[in-house]
Amino acid sequence: MANGHGADGDRDRESDGSASGNGNGDSAAGREAVRVDRVMDGLRAFGANYTEFTRRFATWLGLHSTDAAALVEILYAEDQGTPLSPARLSERVSLSSGATAILLKRLEQAGHIVRTRESTDRRVVTLRSSPDIRPRAIAFFGPYSERMAEAMAAYPPGEIERFERFLGTLRTTMDALLAHEYEGGGPTPPTP
Repeated sequence: MANGHGADGDRDRESDGSASGNGNGDSAAGREAVRVDRVMDGLRAFGANYTEFTRRFATWLGLHSTDAAALVEILYAEDQGTPLSPARLSERVSLSSGATAILLKRLEQAGHIVRTRESTDRRVVTLRSSPDIRPRAIAFFGPYSERMAEAMAAYPPGEIERFERFLGTLRTTMDALLAHEYEGGGPTPPTP
């Protein structure tokens, strides 16, 4: 695969961090390829850890992991001042509108969310967290937020700004891939 790693991102490395067996670990291109692999490995590991936080939040609340992921999306969107509609949530958690409706019914019955009609267009539904769930979410994610803020505070604002642009570029690239090359589930497999 590209950059010499498999689908899971693993790559054999020698103790000095250079790629083994590629013959160019000492070249500038080889060092750059190793650096790109390390960044991608780090992003993958961070994503996996974030998924684990959401899974543990689900267990903590006694929810299915998909329900907890949806609840996290609703809470996050509220915190950003851009509450979600059911359709937007459906996109965020990659569920059909029917599956999202069932999920929202479960969250509503559990007392975790409320549906409101805040728009001048009364057909538009806005998803809000319930007053009871927000303190629980803050209790659970508080240590995570504090530690992440501490970790980022160690870097100067200019570096954080560059990293923000870098992540924005990666996100735009992923969005384009999902919308085009992977729209039907994935690229066409090569013929043997």
